[in-house]
Amino acid sequence: MAALGAATGGGSWFSALALGVTLLKCLLIPTYHSTDFEVHRNWLAITHSLPISQWYYEATSEWTLDYPPFFAWFEYALSHVAKYFDQEMLNVRNLNYSSSRTLLFQRFSVIFTDTLFVYAVHECCKCINGKKAGKELTEKPKFILSVLLLWNFGLLIVDHIHFQYNGFLSGLMLLSIARLFQKRHMEGAFLFAVLLHFKHIYLYVAPAYGVYLLRSYCFTANKPDGSIRWNSFSFLRLISLGLIVFLVSALSLGPFLALNQLPQVFSRLFPFKRGLCHAYWAPNFWALYSALDKVLSIIGLNDKWFSSAVPTHSPSLSDTLGHPYLHSDCHIGPRGFLRCLILCALSSFMFGWHVHEKAILLAVLPMSLLSVGKAGDASIFLILTTTGHYSLFPLLFTAPELPIKILLMLLFTIYSISSLKTLFRKEKPLFNWMETFYLLGLGPLEVFCEFVFPFTSWKLKYPFIPLLLTSVYCAVGITHAWFKLYVSVLTDPPVGKTKKQ
Repeated sequence: MAALGAATGGGSWFSALALGVTLLKCLLIPTYHSTDFEVHRNWLAITHSLPISQWYYEATSEWTLDYPPFFAWFEYALSHVAKYFDQEMLNVRNLNYSSSRTLLFQRFSVIFTDTLFVYAVHECCKCINGKKAGKELTEKPKFILSVLLLWNFGLLIVDHIHFQYNGFLSGLMLLSIARLFQKRHMEGAFLFAVLLHFKHIYLYVAPAYGVYLLRSYCFTANKPDGSIRWNSFSFLRLISLGLIVFLVSALSLGPFLALNQLPQVFSRLFPFKRGLCHAYWAPNFWALYSALDKVLSIIGLNDKWFSSAVPTHSPSLSDTLGHPYLHSDCHIGPRGFLRCLILCALSSFMFGWHVHEKAILLAVLPMSLLSVGKAGDASIFLILTTTGHYSLFPLLFTAPELPIKILLMLLFTIYSISSLKTLFRKEKPLFNWMETFYLLGLGPLEVFCEFVFPFTSWKLKYPFIPLLLTSVYCAVGITHAWFKLYVSVLTDPPVGKTKKQ
């Protein structure tokens, strides 16, 4: 880590930030963990004790393997370390098995694999110059960005309390983005192809990668005005990109193709029989729609046209709404690519099928990279992050974790707002009065949900009210951030044109 700190240009500060958050993760080891803890333990057992031909058929537990093959092999590799901690955790029949050694292994496996995330943050800091740096270390964009990523509240509670491996996967994505900023296109394409076969949710941002690589790598020259020089297209480069995708896909899916199991694998990866909304509504368009539909039905104003407006919705709707490259200029460089990647991720969160609330991290983390560059992006980031992070509160519903999540959320939010306000202190305020009023409203909402509602008579009859209020209130903020981002993509001039003006 010392080498990373030196390479980042700040001596030991980067290493100190990384070490500090690692120690915090260790302190969170004894905290509550969700059913995802059992999900991953079961996947360890499946991949360790069964032949590959049974991985995507095994159904002893309800938590069947439903991630792509690279993640299955990732669990297989971890299982060969896990056997030295507690062999019993690798028994498929040991449903809901838990022990102190199992807990330590699984917690430390997340902390250890976060090393990739730390390295990816280091690489991103080398690529993002941001606003002109101040004299103080804490005012430098690279320092602020490092804190926003390494100490991200959402990652801390989702991975190191709730339990998942989002840090490792996000590290792959951020490293891929960094390689594209460094014009190492083949490496960036390879890393993203690998990422897709670790977790297929990243398909949502694949259009941004595809169009950007086609425009910036396969076309080798531009006209003086920045538009495409069509005769510069390189079929060799296109073939090389296609070869990367083919080889990675062949390595991942080839064994299952040989076993004639691809239909079974895809049925696990894409379970479209699930409903439009998750049990806890993700704070997106469908949460607002469902809430309005319910209100209208209660007061008797729910006409048939409103109820039938969305039954024909399919998982492909988010693809149409999430492709900003269909509307914007393609010659806007890596930062334009990053902006469109975020919009793809956020549009998919807004309109996707059976979206989980944790998917907001897919937009929040890369948005951190833009937040230190422009005041407008900092404003969008703060609204998106604050509301997105608060929407994760229902994941931690046990009493001991209540002060932890409130304290960590407050510390991260206060730092984010204060550091970005300082960075852009010479520009207009980051929030208007309505945005300020909305964000302050999260405080009374939390007080009602955690400290008032449990003592009312509604708790037994309407136990879902806190979840409903949280989802709908946060959906308003995230929708506002999505709209502001979409407008900025459509209206901001390309980088080249801005410099000329």
